[in-house]
Amino acid sequence: MSGIEGEIEVSAKPPTPWRTIMLVVVALLGAIVLVALIVTLGEANRQRDRAIRAQSHSYEVMILARTLSGTIARSEASLGRYVISADKSLGRLYFDEWQLAGQQITRLDQVTNDNPPQQARIDALRRAYNARGAELSLTALSTNYGQNNQALARYYQARKAISLTEINQQLDGIIAQERLLLDRRTGAAMRSVDQSNSVAKVLVVFGILIVLGAIALGWLTVEALGQRASARAEAEAERERAHELEEAVTQATAELRQQEGKLRQVQKMEAVGQLTGGIAHDFNNMLAVVLGGLELAKRQLHNHSSPALRHIESAMEGANRAAALTRQLLAFSREESLRLEPIAAGELITGMSDLLDRTLGDAITVVARDIGRGWLTHADRHQLENVILNLAVNARDAMEGRGTLTIVTSGTALAEHAVGRCPAGEYVTIAVSDTGCGMTPEVMERVFEPFFTTKPVGKGTGLGLSQIFAFVRQAEGEIGLQSEPGKGTTVTLYLPRDATASVSKAEQIAAVPEPVAPLALDILVVEDDERVLAATMGALEELGHRAIACGDPLAAPALLQSTGHIDLIMSDVLMPGQTGPEMIAALAPDYRHVAVLFVTGFAGEASEAEFGGHHVLRKPFTMAALERGIVAAMAVERPAAPHSIAAE
Repeated sequence: MSGIEGEIEVSAKPPTPWRTIMLVVVALLGAIVLVALIVTLGEANRQRDRAIRAQSHSYEVMILARTLSGTIARSEASLGRYVISADKSLGRLYFDEWQLAGQQITRLDQVTNDNPPQQARIDALRRAYNARGAELSLTALSTNYGQNNQALARYYQARKAISLTEINQQLDGIIAQERLLLDRRTGAAMRSVDQSNSVAKVLVVFGILIVLGAIALGWLTVEALGQRASARAEAEAERERAHELEEAVTQATAELRQQEGKLRQVQKMEAVGQLTGGIAHDFNNMLAVVLGGLELAKRQLHNHSSPALRHIESAMEGANRAAALTRQLLAFSREESLRLEPIAAGELITGMSDLLDRTLGDAITVVARDIGRGWLTHADRHQLENVILNLAVNARDAMEGRGTLTIVTSGTALAEHAVGRCPAGEYVTIAVSDTGCGMTPEVMERVFEPFFTTKPVGKGTGLGLSQIFAFVRQAEGEIGLQSEPGKGTTVTLYLPRDATASVSKAEQIAAVPEPVAPLALDILVVEDDERVLAATMGALEELGHRAIACGDPLAAPALLQSTGHIDLIMSDVLMPGQTGPEMIAALAPDYRHVAVLFVTGFAGEASEAEFGGHHVLRKPFTMAALERGIVAAMAVERPAAPHSIAAE
């Protein structure tokens, strides 16, 4: 096929992205309905099985109770015949039956060990059994020594003993309690089964609707295929426009080169983004000083109609707009907060298949295999997609645009430090393999260094693999690298498995009472920027707190020891010599009872785990936000103060 014919055929193909999207949506809905139906029916079966097991258990308890009653009755009857006839065999029969009754009580105790009310009755039954046994043993002993008249009198007297009545009452109570428990369990199970059946009916209706939608989409697809055939016939009749199409091809080639230039520009902007993040950090510190000073000045003005107040409000509006611009700069530099969510790696790769095909070209065959056993990881979906796309583009360049790219998603359990510095645990793995030129050991040692690249000038920035390395470390995972010159390369991402992803968000959010604003507190402020420190001190004093300044995190321990009582440590995150989280970690053994509030103007410098569960306040902040941050920090549960420190 010539280039002109290929162009005509491509142009004749009608665009159908919406149809593809609808097919994917229908398939997803069908899968969801099917899974929900399976889960619902499974739950109904489990409820039925539980009801059957509970019924069997209750019947066993009731049968044991009735059997025990019969055993006691047979034992006493044997004793009566023994008293009358003095036959030793009847005496042994009485003794054996009475021992069997004791064993049956033990068995009854074992099968009801999960039911405290029944256990109490069985304890009372055992006491009555022991008392009854003592009474009957005297009768048997008198018979054994030939005192038949005395034994007979004792036997008839024992027939009216309280212990016999207590045994019968406890056995009746055990049976009644077990029957009541059986009725409750069976009723609850049947209600659950009925509810599951109702849900199953609704899901069946949804399934029918989805099938009808799929039929409608199929009909539309058939019509589209007919239109495509007509378009091909029309294209065959328009071959005389070949010259115009050739010009279009030339123009498209020029646009493609222009897009390649834009791509190189984007790669250069990655390096600019790192610089932007640092600038935004310093800018946030300056804005914190400006906004803090303006808000303090505004609070000092008692005349609300004063022109100065209007000027202050205008300045605050400008400062807030500058803060919004700073957040945009942080987003540009990729230092925004991660949007973490449970991700199935196999489904992610499947969803990227079209993107990978368009990016890599027709000369590269993409093979994707998912053997991940349904494991999930917890990551930012957008960043993970960028990581996989970067690996695919590097593989394409290594294969010079022709070869096979294999992506395998799986799950594995690793021992500690089995790969790099990873801790022991379960990991979701994404292995990207190519059939390219491979790498030498010297290149492999430097491959994750920023700005290191083996590509010609203008073909790459050397930031791709370093960003992948940073992403994996931020996710608390590791990277495995296998390569040999002439035999291709395999890059394996090890991301921690999220075993709690099946828990719904509604179940994870507990009802927390609204915290009460604290009264005047003694607050240690640790901040290396003198202007921000002064503004923060002024804001805290305006809120009625007693603030103590500390310009160096290394001086905080001595200052805490000399000060005595401190309610809250308010610390910056990034400081020279020691970061805020490092300082708090060093203070933790002696000051676990002191609340902590971190303040930062750099959104991406640490993960939530590094903050140790303490509240984080973003710069620049208003006095209202500062007060809310203090309330949230004081509401965090912590140990009580030791007597030695509290007494200082």
